[in-house]
Amino acid sequence: MTSRQLPTLRRPAAALGSLALAISGTFAVSGTVTSPAVAAQEAPAAEQVTFTKWDFAHNNPGGTYDGTRRVTGDKPHALRLWHPTDTRSYTDPFADAPAARTYDEGTWVSPEVPTPFGLDELVSSWNAHTPGGSWVEVSVQGTAENGTTSSWYVLGRWADDDNAFHPTSVPGQRDELARVSIDTLVTRNDHRFDDYRIKVALMRPTGTTVSPSVSMVGAMASYVPSGPAVAPPTTMTRDTVLDVPTYSQELHRGDFPEYDNGGEAWCSPTSTSMVVAYWGKSPEAQDYAYVTDRYGAEHTDPWVDYAARHTFDYNYDGAGNWPFNTAYAARLGLEGFVTRLHDLNEAEQFIKAGIPLVASVSFKKDELDGAGYSTGGHLMTIVGFTKEGDVVVNDPASHLIPSDDQVRVTYDRQQFTNAWIGHTGGIVYVIHPRDVRLPRPNQAANW
Repeated sequence: MTSRQLPTLRRPAAALGSLALAISGTFAVSGTVTSPAVAAQEAPAAEQVTFTKWDFAHNNPGGTYDGTRRVTGDKPHALRLWHPTDTRSYTDPFADAPAARTYDEGTWVSPEVPTPFGLDELVSSWNAHTPGGSWVEVSVQGTAENGTTSSWYVLGRWADDDNAFHPTSVPGQRDELARVSIDTLVTRNDHRFDDYRIKVALMRPTGTTVSPSVSMVGAMASYVPSGPAVAPPTTMTRDTVLDVPTYSQELHRGDFPEYDNGGEAWCSPTSTSMVVAYWGKSPEAQDYAYVTDRYGAEHTDPWVDYAARHTFDYNYDGAGNWPFNTAYAARLGLEGFVTRLHDLNEAEQFIKAGIPLVASVSFKKDELDGAGYSTGGHLMTIVGFTKEGDVVVNDPASHLIPSDDQVRVTYDRQQFTNAWIGHTGGIVYVIHPRDVRLPRPNQAANW
């Protein structure tokens, strides 16, 4: 049931907890006003995280435009190619007949973002649309503590149509300062970056006038030191569970083996599909008609198969690329990004605002009572909390009886903290409509 093997954090997990009890029911409340995270702030010493968002849809975020422009004629407003200033020859290694193709290229480079704590990991995410064989490439460059400027590290090459371009991470990126683990920049040799810049390259086939559009780019920078993961006291005063649909990845075993051998590895797109459906933005029947053509009209949850295809990273050979999942949600009309939360209290604020979260976890079989399996990397959806603070999730790998009806589970608060904060540093996908406001961060601006 793993969708990806996670980078190793230095933080060991504490082992506590009791048997989780299942609850049911639905409840949602409205959120509070948020302010975009645009500047690094000091976070508590236990875990330091910032999220910086460049929102082309709502403002001009500054930076350096080279052959690109923020275009305001369409909604949402977006970064687009304007007068491309360069060309690039690129061979799609995953095409049926790989051959070099020439693309017009323009770029946007963000302002420099300081990180007072010195980051050792960074994950970028983006919301984009890529018509007519166009695509985007997102890269990061940092400045090490000794003043050395790094090379540009590619964090993803992405398009929303895999018929024209195969979305992919880029292997083999490693030097003295850092490496790229699929979608995550990880510093090396005890180096830390004091600042960073994000670069977005927009590509279109030479001879065409199409353009990718990028409405948002985000970057989560973090330093997660060693230490136990301790669950804080809950802020909940009543059972609160959002009415998020339940989908089981186990029902897709054997589906489309070309996408990482089918549903047993599809926890990420299954979780993303649950949140997308909660917001009423699932793909249309004509979009996934090829699924029902292959497996029949009664095929269970064909939109999960569709999501697996459109979150698939051809280099990684899996559908667990974090920003590819949030980019998929964005192509359906939502906003999505990847960040880290400090603790379950922050997750509780999202649930109170009516916003479910997809959480990255890792645990052994005896570390999460009620799960019944071990995983080196797994995604599940936080959909609520009990009034005592235990965590209600839609776990797509819950498979005592593989069924959509078996997906809703309640996990012990401390054990879930170990699996989530302790093992992955609190990674989440935040997916929501643009008009649904996020809760206000109460410490460092990490969303």
